[in-house]
Amino acid sequence: MTTEQINHHLTDDLLMAYSAGSLPEAFSLVVATHISLCDECRARLGSFDTVGGAMLETCGDAEMSAGALDATMARIMKGAPVQKPRSSGGVFPTPLQNYIGGDLDAVKWRPVGMGVRQAILPTSDDASVRLLYIPAGCAVPDHGHRGTELTLVLQGAFVDEDGRFARGDVEVANEELEHTPVADIGEDCICLAATDAPLKFRGLVPRLAQPFLKI
Repeated sequence: MTTEQINHHLTDDLLMAYSAGSLPEAFSLVVATHISLCDECRARLGSFDTVGGAMLETCGDAEMSAGALDATMARIMKGAPVQKPRSSGGVFPTPLQNYIGGDLDAVKWRPVGMGVRQAILPTSDDASVRLLYIPAGCAVPDHGHRGTELTLVLQGAFVDEDGRFARGDVEVANEELEHTPVADIGEDCICLAATDAPLKFRGLVPRLAQPFLKI
């Protein structure tokens, strides 16, 4: 049962794209993790799934390739790998635990400066996704965006020009937002962040480090 008090949600465009299967893998991971915590977005997604299903029923038949049936049956006979259910009692919700193969103890953090650490997760090339560990009271360098950035809070909270984001909240940033996220005092902040384009850092040092940090 969801117990999070979530104040910042996904947009309809993102939920519709997720329902249609058209999001990059990195964004899909953030969306799936958020909706595992958020009753409201999960319900909205369900409505979009229902509309999509109704639209499929009105579509005409599509011609299949000659080997489509054989290929499908071969995959069925081979069987999908059985995944051991993971507890969602840790910091990471179940979709993220399944993706990385565990909770916090499975993460291989790398320092990026000022106490901040990151772990880049393997994903498709059209977008990137990473875990960020930001010590309480620490600020991420001021930056803008060349594309879209989704940031989901998994532990603690951060504050920026758009407000306060705590566990379960997701910030949807685009080219119009320039911000300086600061982790709340009292608890270190852990986030899951996906981007489809490099960030635009103001400071010289972050710009010089950017190619090495891959962000």
